[in-house]
Amino acid sequence: MSEYAVVNPATGETVATYPTITDAELAAAIDRAQAAFTGWSRETPLADRAALVRRVAELHTERRDELAAIIVREMGKPLEHALGEVDFAAEIYAYYADHAEEFTKDEPIDLLAGEGTAVVRRSPLGVLLGIMPWNFPYYQVARFAGPNLVVGNTIILKHAPQCPESAAAIEQIMRDAGFPDGAYVNVYATNAQVETVIADPRVQGVSLTGSERAGAAVAEIAGRNLKKVVLELGGSDPFILLSTDDLDATVQAAADARLDNSGQSCNAAKRFIVLDEHYDAFVEKFTAAITAVEAVDPNAPDAAVGPLSSQTAADRLQEQLDRAVAQGATLTGGTRSGAFVQPGVLTDVPAGADARHEEFFGPIAQVYRAADEAEAVAIANDTPYGLGSYVYSTDPEQAARVADRIEAGMVFVNLVLADGAELPFGGIKRSGSGRELGRFAAEEFVNKKLIRVG
Repeated sequence: MSEYAVVNPATGETVATYPTITDAELAAAIDRAQAAFTGWSRETPLADRAALVRRVAELHTERRDELAAIIVREMGKPLEHALGEVDFAAEIYAYYADHAEEFTKDEPIDLLAGEGTAVVRRSPLGVLLGIMPWNFPYYQVARFAGPNLVVGNTIILKHAPQCPESAAAIEQIMRDAGFPDGAYVNVYATNAQVETVIADPRVQGVSLTGSERAGAAVAEIAGRNLKKVVLELGGSDPFILLSTDDLDATVQAAADARLDNSGQSCNAAKRFIVLDEHYDAFVEKFTAAITAVEAVDPNAPDAAVGPLSSQTAADRLQEQLDRAVAQGATLTGGTRSGAFVQPGVLTDVPAGADARHEEFFGPIAQVYRAADEAEAVAIANDTPYGLGSYVYSTDPEQAARVADRIEAGMVFVNLVLADGAELPFGGIKRSGSGRELGRFAAEEFVNKKLIRVG
């Protein structure tokens, strides 16, 4: 039985199954990717590669309704969110097409001694493996594929087993945009086969977005084979409320930051840390705002939260909630029916509880009380993760001070849901390493070759 299948989490229906690639087909896929690199990549001018990536952006826009419908049934994403994801993916591809020349141009170096010149020239590494998750099936691929196709790397893409239809749709877009055979190859590979791909000497690097466990496994295999790896893993991002002159607006921002993508976003705000003076009022308003939102059919026109991505995901979240309550936390909301988990809020999470150091991947928020700024920062940093973070303060100096002290790869001050194609994305600690989006994504898998002329 194939492990790749479209199983609609809203209904439990298995819509379609896809056969896992054979070992012979996988070997041929690597051959094709290598042939495209040694042929197409080296022979195609940068401007032509950028034009192909621009066409990928256009095709996402032209097919947005079709693409959105696919991920609604694959992982239960509310329809409006799905449309927004397709649009963002298109923006990312267009961004790298627009900035291709800027990101790959030679970088002169001022010599300290001697005559002549020195430049750093950026050139592609070769075949790359991308391992992508189910929560943003198009966006995650775009931020890996966009910059790397522009710089001239070729891509083997292993998508999540529950996203075979969107994976196929992306590969079709690449073909229809004009990319040659082998430039972008989708493979329905098993985990064992992934190890074979990473070990292949023609594969020069691996980018994974996924769980901490998957990241550790891939990093170990990549390290054993001396391959460059970029990891974007989980997060338990803090939202620190220090002061506000509009509590209702801040509460709405907090709710939006938690419920985006039905709470299944790595860099969603998950732990809300509120100073004493605002705590009681915040908890009352925030709990009301969160529990007023219902998890419903993702095809409903006003759906803000849909089902979790699968029954397994709902089981995992239910187990965490049961354990948190057993350890002394108070849960408001958070009831479950099948893959649907209603939004909820955990308060009074005691010191030492597992929930303080876990990622809750669903529409469940945790709220903590802090006596002062120092304690708020201490709670924020008391996590094995370090992806994103949010700071709300009416004092610019305080906001800057706290932003500097937060242990995370990203800090957003007085705003949420502000990701952009131009903004680098990534974390520290157990949230991974490396950066995607912005200029930095185009730097991860290139040879920064020094050319010194006397």
